[in-house]
This record gives sequence, C-alpha cells and structure tokens, in this order.
Amino acid sequence: MPRIRKIEVANFRGIEQFSWLPSEGINCLIGPGDSGKSSVLDAIDLCLGARRTVQLSDADFHNLDVNKPIRISLAIGELDDALKTIDGYGMFLRGFHAATGAIEDEPERNAETVLTLTLTVAGDLQPSWTLESERAAAQNLTRNLNWADRSRISPTRIGSVADYNLGWRQGSVLNRLSDERVDASATLAVAAREARSSFGDQAEEQLGETLTLVAETAKDLGVPVGDRVRAMLDTHSVSFSGGTISLHDEVGVPLRSLGLGSARLLIAGLQRKAAEQSTIILVDELEHGLEPHRIIRFLGALGAKKTQPPLQAFITTHSPVAVRELSGNQLFVIRRVGTVHKARIVGTEDDVQGTIRLFPEAFLASSVVVCEGASEVGLIRGLDQFRVENAAIPINSLGAASIDSSGGDPDRPFRRARALHRLGYRTAILRDDDKKPTDCVEEEFRSDGGNVFVWRDGRALEDELFLSLTDSAVSKLIDYAIELHGEHLIDEHIKSASENAVDLKNIQFNSVFDTLSVDKRAILGRAARTRNRGWFKSVTCMEEIGRNIVGPDLADADAGFQRIIESIFVWAGRST
Repeated sequence: MPRIRKIEVANFRGIEQFSWLPSEGINCLIGPGDSGKSSVLDAIDLCLGARRTVQLSDADFHNLDVNKPIRISLAIGELDDALKTIDGYGMFLRGFHAATGAIEDEPERNAETVLTLTLTVAGDLQPSWTLESERAAAQNLTRNLNWADRSRISPTRIGSVADYNLGWRQGSVLNRLSDERVDASATLAVAAREARSSFGDQAEEQLGETLTLVAETAKDLGVPVGDRVRAMLDTHSVSFSGGTISLHDEVGVPLRSLGLGSARLLIAGLQRKAAEQSTIILVDELEHGLEPHRIIRFLGALGAKKTQPPLQAFITTHSPVAVRELSGNQLFVIRRVGTVHKARIVGTEDDVQGTIRLFPEAFLASSVVVCEGASEVGLIRGLDQFRVENAAIPINSLGAASIDSSGGDPDRPFRRARALHRLGYRTAILRDDDKKPTDCVEEEFRSDGGNVFVWRDGRALEDELFLSLTDSAVSKLIDYAIELHGEHLIDEHIKSASENAVDLKNIQFNSVFDTLSVDKRAILGRAARTRNRGWFKSVTCMEEIGRNIVGPDLADADAGFQRIIESIFVWAGRST
C-alpha cells in the first residue's frame, strides 16, 4: 500500500521551509519543544486526510504572512494498481529517485512511480488539493485524488480522543479491517425500541470477522476487554448514523470508556491489522497516557522491531523510554537551521547508538555537555540542585543535559560530542587534563563550534576539588570518603599516594589544627582517584558532593575553579 516518499512544507505555522525523505517504517521526530514536530504531523494529516475542507486561520501562516500561501506537498510511492491506472492518473504519474529525492515528470526505469499531492491555502483561507505534474500543467489539466482513493489511503491519527476510531465512522480504522459493512438503517430503529442487545446479536452476524480481529488484537496487547468484543448501540448516541455502532466489551461497556493509554494501544494494534487497506499512521506525543512498559508495547504494535515494517508511522515523543527503544534509523532530529527546518536521521554509528541506549534524554535536549566520566556528570547535577535551592533555574528546564562518555580513551568524549554536534545539538565537553586528547581532535571540535571546559594544570576532577576548595570543604570530602569506604581503605590510599610520607591521621590533624599544604592537598587528589578504587567514581557520590559540599563552598573556593564552574552553567543556560 502507498507510503510517503517525500514531504515538502512551506509557510505553515513555525515552518518557513521544510523538505524531508522519511523512511518507509517508523519515523520518530525528536527535539526540544516548539521545533516543529507536531506541525509536520499536522501537515501530513491536512494534505492526505480524508476531508473536503480544512479549518485554518491567519495564525496557521508562517509569521502571520497571508501573502505567502501555505503549501504542503507529499510524494506518494508504492502505488497500488488503482493509483497507477493510465486512464485515471496517467498524466500525473512521476518518477522519484530515492537517493537524491529528485522528482521528474518522465519516470525512468530506475525511478519509482509516484503521485505528488499538494495542498495550497492562500490568504482567502480556501484549501485547494491538486495532483502535481508539469506535463499536465502544460495541457491545462488539473485533478485531485478521487474520493474513494483518498479515503482508502488517508492516514489514521491517534490523538488524545479515541472515540472516533472505536466506532464504525467514515475513515475509522474499523472500516479498514475488512470489507464487512453493517446495514444499520432498519435494524437500528428496531434495536432502539427493543433492546441494545438485540441489535448486538444481529450486528455480530455482519461484523464477526472485524470483532474477532479486535478481540485478538486486544488480547495480544494486554488491553482489558474480556474474551469477547461486541458491536452494540451506544446509549449516548442521539442519531442513527454510522457512529451509532461502536465497540463494547463482553459485558456491554463501550470501549470508549477505556483509559486513554489502553485505547491508543488498541487502535495502534488495529491499524497494523488494517495495513492492507492503509499503511500510514500519525501519533503525536506517543507516551501520552502510557506507562513505560506500554510505550514499548505500543511501539511493538507499530512494528518497530520488524525488518519489513508493516506501517509507515510518523511519531513525535518526549519520552526517553521511546528513544531508547528505537534504533537510530527510526529517529529523526528536527531543527531549524536559519530559515529552513531539517530532519536529520540519528543513524546507527557506534557513538550515537551507544548514547541512545545509555542517555536517551540527551536527544530530547537542545544542548548537551559530554563529560569525561560519571564523576563530572554527578558534579554538574549536584551543583545544579544547589543552585536551584538558591533560586536558579535548573539547566534541564533550559534544555541542557549532561552525559557520561565513560572515561578511558581521552579522545572518546570528542567522538560522542561530534556525533551529537552533527545532528544539530549544541555540544560542549568537560574533560580532565591529566590525560590530554589528540591536539587535532580538540582543535577540530572547537573550530566546528564546540566548547571545551578543562580542569587546570594537568589535573583530574579529584585534583581540582582537593586543590581548590577551602580546608573546611576538604575535611568534609575526607569524612564522606570514610563514610563510603571506611578509614582503613582511605588510610591505605593516602599512604600509597604519598609513598608512606603521610597517613590519614596526619591529614586529619592538619585539617583541624593547621592549614593543609598544597603538597598534602595534591596527595589527597591522587589518593581519591586511585585506579579502579576511586573514592567518588559514581554519579550518586559526586552528586552528593556537588550539592552539599562544593555548592556551599564555591563562593570561597579558588577563583580559577569558580570561573570554570560558572562558565559551564552560563553555557548550559544559553539557548543558542
């Protein structure tokens, strides 16, 4: 069945120009709020939906400029025989090249045959749907898709209201499950007078295949409808229309009473069953009404794990669960670059795919700080919490996320950051200076617009803390290390780092009765980062330190350390 090969949008809401070649399966649009994700879904729905008119206003024009018409164009491929008839659409059949996105009027042997449907809305707010073809235009020929074809291939939209798709209405997914149709005219009048169940028994004779498919789908997806699904009269209906007949569970409760998540999950499953009739589905805010485990099930119902995708799904989400569950070839980051919106495929290269699995929330932010290790991530989180307690705005509310590059190779943070940067994210790196990256790697990242924050003078984070904080804060760091690991281990590490020149008791005595020297502070920094036995090598530990030790001490700490911390938060707080 038909699938969308190319989408072009101009002057529609926040989108001035947009061109995209979606995949034939899952197309999940991600990115910060107000980036245009929902507008893309609305554009598809307006152009291809089964409707004869649309309700638009001046606010739907980009920057309210009604002198520039809204233009939404969809190139539709994988055409069935009905859409490739020479008599019906011959003058409008065109050739599409998947590698370049080019469309030409004379289809070549190596090009896919497509129809290009365009919706245009000018300042008079009157919509016009036309099939595009230079060949036809030269002969002053115009036409639209005929209504039967349009109804057949129009997308199913799963929104916040499920009632429409749980009754036998025009365009409902139930009418796409099979060719069965109920003749309700006479039967409804009798049923209304005699009993709802009377009609239910008659309707089941006419809708048995559809009801069986609904029951099986609900069972597979864990949607509670009982062992039997019935077609009965809705008690709230006041007219004998197609929508008067709707789905009920085994005891007669309308399925429109299902929870929002259950209803959306069931409709997704039914749409997959109806794929032979229509393959395009639109889902805005995928996670709406669904717990994490049901988000995964929802994606499964859409065919997210299938090699040959049964549906072409256009999805938006702000859920890390959804991002983690999808592959990089199913995720598209939507961004505005100058006056043009772009949808960039995330891809499956190792650094990107690893980030998706470990830090999916990064792909939902606008700015990302790639930290050398978990300690830096924890420090930023802890300091952010301290700042929020003192009336600052949390950086995640400003669209910033911090992720861990897992240490090791000093070039690794740059590979992960570069992959994100290519997708349009503002990226920065926070790295240690004890092991330096390759010069050209850092220089290339900086010249490409990336930011790098570095601890000073060959230091790792632990060195920076013990050398920069006040004596009081250093004492608190030691006490916390003892709380975590015990006095014996901390004492052994200090002896090892100082080659037995000092021990824990000596350090503690100096911190109480004297000023800790730079040498002893340096020993503590080395001891704290003992290989494979570091004192604070976790997000949780360093988060505690950032919130309760570093944050309260920062105003009195070394000025150079203060500048590094402040510059990180200033950068994270910027939107561009």
